[in-house]
Amino acid sequence: MDTRTLGKTARTVSVIGLGTWQLGADWGDVTEAEATTVLTASVDAGVTFFDTADVYGDGRSEQIIGRFLAGSPVGDGITVATKMGRRVDQLPENYVLANFRAWTDRSRTNLGMDTLHLVQLHCPPSAVVESNEVYDALDTLVAEGVIANYGVSVETCAQALTAIARPGIASVQIILNAFRLKPLDAVVPAARAAGVGIIARVPLASGLLTGKYTRETTFAANDHRNYNRDGSAFDVGETFSGVDYETGLKAAAEFAAIVPDGLTPAQAALAWVAQIDGVSSVIPGARSVAQAEGNAAAGSIPQLSLEFNEGVQDIYDRMLRDQIHPRW
Repeated sequence: MDTRTLGKTARTVSVIGLGTWQLGADWGDVTEAEATTVLTASVDAGVTFFDTADVYGDGRSEQIIGRFLAGSPVGDGITVATKMGRRVDQLPENYVLANFRAWTDRSRTNLGMDTLHLVQLHCPPSAVVESNEVYDALDTLVAEGVIANYGVSVETCAQALTAIARPGIASVQIILNAFRLKPLDAVVPAARAAGVGIIARVPLASGLLTGKYTRETTFAANDHRNYNRDGSAFDVGETFSGVDYETGLKAAAEFAAIVPDGLTPAQAALAWVAQIDGVSSVIPGARSVAQAEGNAAAGSIPQLSLEFNEGVQDIYDRMLRDQIHPRW
């Protein structure tokens, strides 16, 4: 597994991490035993970076990770990033030090940590990303030893660029995959120049890029790929990267057709993101040992060809750019 420095944290992490939204049972039911098996398989495959949030399963994801780390001999070698800010209405007046203290204290308890490695604001409104007072409050938490580093998880490239300009920002988490190329224009170069880490989320476009879905595929009632296709629960860009499902299926078929021999579409999609200069870690989710192992294998794939990269760009330009590029 290749490793990178996670922005300004100075922590070394695996280039393929593990996103743990699904461990909170927000993608269909996942038992704690199943979740622990996925965590174990990921670590055994070289993963040293977990990404979670205080609202994933109302803290269940954090709690499962905390118990896993406490019982694992390699627990000290794992970097955990969590997120805060979505336990209340998404209003700028709620992003204040008192709430930050309450939220981080809850995450510290859930994770069993005195100092959180990295705390990210969880897709806040643009006014929050632009607020001097917000960064003052985050700096206070660092000074108090509650958190070691902070970053922002964002919806748009404009928000990412605003955050990157702040001196205390260690990392920016943004949707980046073969169906969401806009961050390559300005965000990744700006982050690289500033020494800010890029955490690439939704790298498989909610599973579209695995090539396994069809028009007949069904998703559980409590799976966001079912209930958030129209963006009624949260930003529609979080579900299938904002691509409408029919178009996504067609684009996924074209993507699968250019995947190099010996790789699955998922591995090619993950390796493509991981090999971007400036990306610190890519955080696919996994619900099984096979998925965890397959994802991790993408972190040691040799450099993909120029032809493959040109193919990714061509699919995006022909099928997705008009739908995606102006919005996020």
